[in-house]
Amino acid sequence: MPENPLAADLDHVLEHTRELWEELRGGRIFITGGTGFFGCWLLESFAWANYRLGLNASALILTRSLEAFKKKAPHLAAHPSILFHSGDICSFDFPLGSFSHIIHAATESSTRLSAQSPLNLFDSIVSGTRHTLEFARECGAGKFLLTSSGAVYGSQPSGMTHIPEEYLGAPDSTLPSSAYGEGKRAAETLCALYSKQYGIEAKIARCFAFVGPYLPLDAHFAIGNFIRDGLNGGPIIVLGDGTPRRSYLYASDLAIWLWTILFKGQSCRPYNVGSDESISIIEVANRVAAQFPKKVEIEIRGMPDPSKFLEQYVPDTKNTKSELGLYAWVSLDTAIQKSIRFY
Repeated sequence: MPENPLAADLDHVLEHTRELWEELRGGRIFITGGTGFFGCWLLESFAWANYRLGLNASALILTRSLEAFKKKAPHLAAHPSILFHSGDICSFDFPLGSFSHIIHAATESSTRLSAQSPLNLFDSIVSGTRHTLEFARECGAGKFLLTSSGAVYGSQPSGMTHIPEEYLGAPDSTLPSSAYGEGKRAAETLCALYSKQYGIEAKIARCFAFVGPYLPLDAHFAIGNFIRDGLNGGPIIVLGDGTPRRSYLYASDLAIWLWTILFKGQSCRPYNVGSDESISIIEVANRVAAQFPKKVEIEIRGMPDPSKFLEQYVPDTKNTKSELGLYAWVSLDTAIQKSIRFY
């Protein structure tokens, strides 16, 4: 295998998942969303484990534009154990043959579609999940992983600093801006229904915020935009007042969590996926700026509003720790350093 700049990270993933891969030996896995941020890390870690452990497994990836992916990650597009299937998530033709595992990680950009076409966003999440579950039933897949979102919880009470899986809050179903969160809630329900009716082990990963190689630097991810601004010499632009609190899990840890939930997680048991280190957006900007050798200015464009309660989007991860032994092994500062080096 050619030298991979992510080799240390991929060894880290393999170190924490080595024993899990045996059930995929000689098998086939089908992945939607395999060309995005999550998907690239799933493919990198799959190819690494496949080679290192001699699994003789293969992955088939749904894509709407193989040519675009060849430009983004040519080594993955040309990898002998990774094949591609052209189609749309809501209507793709079912590939022939059997697959033992399916990962459904395809989701349109929630911020862009929420603003431009929330109905299309909701429909693509629900219809795409239903179509992929139908394929799981058709091909005899035993395990199905849905990458859901912390958006299913809606706005939590002001005194709740970390959101547990047991919290039964939800987005306001009457707001078009809730299309993403409500779509993911419906997708989780579909997984539960297919699990009950067809016996599919449906695993649910409620994902929060992340950082690492392959994260877009020109989208709605604040930390990615901060890294972009720093790479351009600054200033780092904070569009709001910097007070909302987030947490960031590094991409190699994300891969460990997703593979572990797929292989070991309880069926229809949602798991929060993310770091539980709460940090304000302005602190994130400062942490990013500190990683550059030359001083990078920070520009805060918003003004604090004392009438608004503090916005927080941080998971409680005690269940993933106690049940699956999953942790945030890579510190945020190291994660930022690794991301800057990659770009």
